[in-house]
Amino acid sequence: MQTGRVIFGAMDEVVFGRPASEAIVEQLDRLGAKRAFLMVSGTLNRQTDVIENIRRAMGPRCVGTFDAMPPHTPRAAVIAASEQARATDADLIVTVGGGSITDGAKAVQLCLANNARRPEDIDRLRSGAGPAPQLAPPVVRQISVPTTIAGGEFTSIAGVTNEKTRVKEALRHPLLIPRATILDPRLGAHTPEWLWLSTGIRAVDHCVEGICSREAHPYGDAHALKGLSMLAQALPRVKADAADLDARLDCQIGTWLSTGPLASGVPMGASHGIGYVLGAEFGVPHGHTSCVMLPSVMRWNKSANAERQALVSAAMGHPGEDAGDVLDRFIRGLGMPRSLREVKVGAEHFDRIAQAAMATPWVPRNPRPIEGPAQVREILDMTA
Repeated sequence: MQTGRVIFGAMDEVVFGRPASEAIVEQLDRLGAKRAFLMVSGTLNRQTDVIENIRRAMGPRCVGTFDAMPPHTPRAAVIAASEQARATDADLIVTVGGGSITDGAKAVQLCLANNARRPEDIDRLRSGAGPAPQLAPPVVRQISVPTTIAGGEFTSIAGVTNEKTRVKEALRHPLLIPRATILDPRLGAHTPEWLWLSTGIRAVDHCVEGICSREAHPYGDAHALKGLSMLAQALPRVKADAADLDARLDCQIGTWLSTGPLASGVPMGASHGIGYVLGAEFGVPHGHTSCVMLPSVMRWNKSANAERQALVSAAMGHPGEDAGDVLDRFIRGLGMPRSLREVKVGAEHFDRIAQAAMATPWVPRNPRPIEGPAQVREILDMTA
């Protein structure tokens, strides 16, 4: 008999389809926030009027803006944002931007609560192989307005890159999940097509690895199967018509659903694990790591979970077909990269990637057991 545990996170609500500036003000009122600190996309802040409109709507309750978070959320930028937020005596963080900004604000929450003032202080906040660190809970919480669709705004995990080791490290606390997430499809018009579509494949990856996990359960399946169906239909609609707000909102809601397995305790697999290394060490964008790795991982895993993979094909509208082939065609159809060569990662790095991937949280929990770097190398060779 299957056993399990589903933990409902500390998010209060999700608002979708409303203009972000209006919904943010409503959240400030609901939470009684007086000193909100913005962490935002530098592009949106400097090249559009989106952030200025939000600041104007917030009025004097906006006490500062940080717009310098690089991709993959490096430690130094997290500390810089933390110090700026601390100086403003912020009582809430509002993020408007992609996954690196969302994760950055999660990390800032822990830095503020645990007096982390230098990059090396993050050592005592991170989750490693040993016992979980004893952390003071975040007091200054977050609301999130995502402009990409990787889904980090629905989890209580932050990925932060250690610049010295070039390793992406996990920070975890139940209160890192935003108090509220606001899904405004209008903001997607400012997101480059490649970024929207590739982060959409990251959300597809969440669905697929959740469905295909050895530890899958009905609650996670219900979210992931519906999310995968929505994403499979909506992503091509956005590519065909960037102004299709209904399609963008379907992408956002599909992404929300994609986090159901992970949020309810279902682990990810080798696509996510190898992707961590490609991002932290080689700077490959999150979405592109999934575009490149997911079909190969599915093909390598098929001997262990063909029945689960059949659910993926059916949810994507191709019942009876090979799931790796379905995903390959789908990703190519969106114009995304499909090989490590296309993201400028050569075979000379494969042994190092394989070794590093074994230390990630997800490769050891891949549905087809991976016992050592040689098996990771097999997947990488399939993806070259």
